[in-house]
Amino acid sequence: MRSSASTPSPSAESPVTLFLWIVGEDHPKACTGRRLAARGLVRTLAPRAASPAAILLDPHAADPISRADAPRVHRAGLAAVDCSWNRLGERGRYPSGGSDSVPAERRRRLPWLLAGNAQHYGRLSELNTAEALAAALFVVGARQQAVTLLEATGAGRSFERLNAELLTRYAAAKDPEGVRQAESEFF
Repeated sequence: MRSSASTPSPSAESPVTLFLWIVGEDHPKACTGRRLAARGLVRTLAPRAASPAAILLDPHAADPISRADAPRVHRAGLAAVDCSWNRLGERGRYPSGGSDSVPAERRRRLPWLLAGNAQHYGRLSELNTAEALAAALFVVGARQQAVTLLEATGAGRSFERLNAELLTRYAAAKDPEGVRQAESEFF
């Protein structure tokens, strides 16, 4: 029998369940969400499927994802919408009829990061779906799963190299306020 001190962390035991609503705005061959789904790295959900109990990545959420969210993410998963986040607030883009259907305590924005994808390279917060999910995984301590997602896309590892110091700082912050502090030091 193991002592509690030798029990592996949740991230070491099993990967985080990732949920994805694919809106279909991108060309299918350029869509990182579809690539992740094709490789079995995310569970796709029907457009009107109810939101799971997972943390929903939402650019309009007040709080950034932080290490404090790790227990819920490891237990219930992480969800995202594969569409242009510039238009995410438009009617019908959120699962189950709107972001209001997902309680505020389950919605998190990503911390400020630079895009590593070819289309938006170096731009602040213009991440593709694979980068967004990987960033959230890095922050909650699921680094190996994040790397797996990035490797599934053509230029994914450039995102990690470009944001290495930021990701390390965000992952070290214990709560949303710590993430905000790190953001203000960098940007």
